[in-house]
Formats: sequence, structure tokens, C-alpha cells
Amino acid sequence: MAEPAVAAEPAPRLVVVVPCYNEEARFDTAALRGFDRAAAGLRFCFVNDGSRDGTLGLLQRLVADSPGLGFVVDLVTNHGKAEAVRRGLLAALDTGAPCVGFWDADLATPLEELPRFAAVLDERPGIELVIGSRVRLLGRHIERRAVRHYLGRVFATGASMTLGLAVYDTQCGAKLFRSTPRLRALLAEPFLTSWVFDVEILARFMRSLRGEPGPTAAERIYELPLRRWTDVPGSKVRPWDFVRSGVELFRIWNAYVRR
Repeated sequence: MAEPAVAAEPAPRLVVVVPCYNEEARFDTAALRGFDRAAAGLRFCFVNDGSRDGTLGLLQRLVADSPGLGFVVDLVTNHGKAEAVRRGLLAALDTGAPCVGFWDADLATPLEELPRFAAVLDERPGIELVIGSRVRLLGRHIERRAVRHYLGRVFATGASMTLGLAVYDTQCGAKLFRSTPRLRALLAEPFLTSWVFDVEILARFMRSLRGEPGPTAAERIYELPLRRWTDVPGSKVRPWDFVRSGVELFRIWNAYVRR
């Protein structure tokens, strides 16, 4: 007797990259397992960036125990978050999903925000990029240490001046993209920067539009104020990195904006 046919798993509508480096101690597997992914047609692409703890094994067990949750990309050596995100996004594009994105592994931006991001791309066909913004508005729950908030505001001003784009928060680790040939082209080469690759993505995006008729970059990018964001302990960002980021902003201006 012939074996019964097994229905093929539908292609994902959205693939979200989660870059991971030594996240074993704080990775919230319960939140990932418990999140309702069905409505969004969501899968995760977990990128192990050469972790030296048990992160890879944790991710492999998570995927094996949770059918349909996603897949793991293992980078044997540590390349840094920028390259981990780039490699993950390329793998996400290879799935054929119409939308891809990345989300910080600490879940400072809770997964419950994801449907709101996806809805922007669904409802606004002219938008190609949705970025989360940590804006302290009444009725929102944005918990951020004062020093990081004020350093962030200084950096955001510098990023806006570098790009010539009035963007409030380039560094929030929650972003979704419409899958397009343009996006794949933007990711074809490794980033010049490591800490502020988010700004470099915007710079590459803006450069790709030069001379192209139609909506401007500001009309194709949507900043979505988050309803909730929590400054999770264990962040790998240190105050000194803001100084380093200033040097990287200059590299971005020199490579993409000046000419």
C-alpha cells in the first residue's frame, strides 16, 4: 500500500533573522516556542555567530523540538553582528518569503510587536523598510537606562546629519524589509562598519535610489514607534562604542553620501 501523501509545509510569508553570539545564558526559548507564528506565516533564521558557549546546541535543539519554527545558520568563526545579520538576511531571501527582517536575540523588542511591523508592509505597498523606534510616548512602555537614552539621542542626531535623513532611531534591533532585488543587491557585499551597520543599510538604500524616479527614500521607509521595549541586562554595547560609532559614521558618509 502506498504511503499517504504528506502535505508540503507552506512557504513562509516572513522570515526573521535572530543573530546570536554567546546567548546560551539569556536566550528566551520559551518566548520563541510560545509565540503564535501561524497568523504571520513566520519562521525564524537563527544565526550562530561563532559562539563559544552552548548557543549552537541550544538553537539546534530548539529547532528540532519545534517543527516549523525555523532553521539555523552556523558561522563557525565569529564575524560580528553586522555580518551575521547580512548572512542571515541572504539566507532568509533564499526561502522566497516576501518579507524578511532581523530581531535582537535579547527580545528587548518583544515578539508581540512583529505583527504590527508586518501589517505596515501589508497595508502600505510603497514601503520597503520598517524600523522600530524607541520613542517615550504616554501610554507606551519604553524602559531604557538614562545614559544609553541620551547617548542614543546624540548618536541619532549624528546619523541623521550623516544620511541627510530625519530618522529618529536607527539602532533599534527590530527591522523588516520587503524582499526585492534591491534588497539582495544591498546585501551583496559585507558591510564597511560593524557597530552602526543599521545606518549603513539606510545609506546603501538611499544610494540605490539616486537617479531613480518615484518616491524618495523618506517615502519608502516607515518608522514604527514601539509600544514596549526593555533594556535587557547583558547588552554587549558599551559607552565607549558610541565613540567608535562616530568614526564609523564618517566612513559611511565618505563611502556612500559624499559622492
